[in-house]
Amino acid sequence: MTAVRQDAWSAEDDLILAEVTLRHIREGGTQLAAFEEVGQRIARTSAACGFRWNSCVRKRYEEAISNAKAQRQKRSYLRKQSSVVVSQIASYDGLVEDSKYKLDSMNEDTLSMDAVLRFLRQWKGNYQESVRQVKVLEKELRDKEEELGELRRVNDRLSKEVSEVQTDYRVVNDDYKALIQIMDRARKLAFLSEEEEELKSRFKMDANGNLERIE
Repeated sequence: MTAVRQDAWSAEDDLILAEVTLRHIREGGTQLAAFEEVGQRIARTSAACGFRWNSCVRKRYEEAISNAKAQRQKRSYLRKQSSVVVSQIASYDGLVEDSKYKLDSMNEDTLSMDAVLRFLRQWKGNYQESVRQVKVLEKELRDKEEELGELRRVNDRLSKEVSEVQTDYRVVNDDYKALIQIMDRARKLAFLSEEEEELKSRFKMDANGNLERIE
């Protein structure tokens, strides 16, 4: 039975704890498993290793932890992509007999060279077709962009013309209003003049020099 150490943590102990924990993070393992492995190597309990990691060591390896997580994600992505390729190759070779077939059971001996070649030819054909479709879509996109540019230019021109028409309309409308006001004032002045003429009394002088009202 391994004795449990009670002495202080050394720099070497911290380094072992960091290396093992980072490896487990990188490979998709758990920190608990890492603490158990470290405890067996340096004769400490997994709980002590976990407490040491969280309270002290982890703070010194934040960047390394981020890198390890990134590597784990990359490994997971590559593993999924490999599974997809293997599945496609197997389907072309007729290796998948039923839905219970597991990809993990496949190895290099399972795949024949003919199956690989057939898959690569099929992949090349699909790739070339994808390239052709991309070129067609790019051409359509350029045409649509040119059409959109022309529509924008027409819209700008029409907007400018509408703005000029609106300005001319405001000027004409203002002139019209001013003319109406002038005409109203002229009509009122003419009406007042007529009333004044009617109100004025007319007189004439008789032979004796006296003024006589004319009705």
